[in-house]
Amino acid sequence: MATLLSLLDALDDRPQARDLRERTYEGLGDVVVDVGCGSGRAVGELAARGARAIGVDADPAMVQLAAGRWPAGEFRVADATALPLDDGSVTGYRADKVLHALPDPEHAVAEARRVLAPAGRAVLVGQDWDTFVIDSGDPARTRALVHARADGMPHPRIARRYRNLLLDTGFTDVTVEVHTLVWTDPSVLPVLVNLGGEGAWLEEQKARAREDRLFVAVPMFLAAGTRPG
Repeated sequence: MATLLSLLDALDDRPQARDLRERTYEGLGDVVVDVGCGSGRAVGELAARGARAIGVDADPAMVQLAAGRWPAGEFRVADATALPLDDGSVTGYRADKVLHALPDPEHAVAEARRVLAPAGRAVLVGQDWDTFVIDSGDPARTRALVHARADGMPHPRIARRYRNLLLDTGFTDVTVEVHTLVWTDPSVLPVLVNLGGEGAWLEEQKARAREDRLFVAVPMFLAAGTRPG
C-alpha cells in the first residue's frame, strides 16, 4: 500500500492534477459519492466545499487510511456495483481512475444512475492505459512496457468508452474532455519504476532526469452526464 500511496500522492499533488480534480467537482451538488475513493483526497476537498461527501472503496485498509486523513468526510467499504446508498440519494457521482480495475464497469455505471437523483451528475475520469507517452531511446521497449502494463488490467481501455457507457445507461447531455498531465521532472520516476522495473530502460530515464530531458505525458479522459428526471 505504501508504494500505491506514494504514486497517488505524487500524481495528486501536481498543479495539473489539482486543476483536473477541480473540474470534476463542478455541478456535483451537495451530496456526492466518490467511488474508488482511495486515499480520500477528493472526499476531503469536497467536504471542505460544504458538500456531504461519501467515499466508497472496496479496500478496508484504504478506507481506514482515508478516514484518518480526511475526518470531515464519510467513508464506507463497498463494491462499486453495490453501493450502500438508497435510490436517488445523491446529487453527484464521481469515479476517478477506477473503472479500468473493475470486472464489470457497465454494472458500476448502472449503479451510478440508480443512486443519483433526477438531474444528478455523473463524472467518470481516468486514463487510457495504452496512451502513456514517454520519450525514450528505445521506443519499441517503451511500447512493450506500456502495453504489458495495460494488458494486466481488466479493462485498460475503458476510458475511451466512457461516453458510450453513459449513453448506454441512459444518461443525457453527455460530454467528453481530454486533460493531459505532463511531467518533465524527476517526480515522475516512481511511476516509471512501477511501469518498467529496474534495468537499462529505467536507467536511461534516470539519466534523462539528471540531464533535465524527461518527457512523460498521460491524457486523462473526463466524461460527464446527467441522469434524466
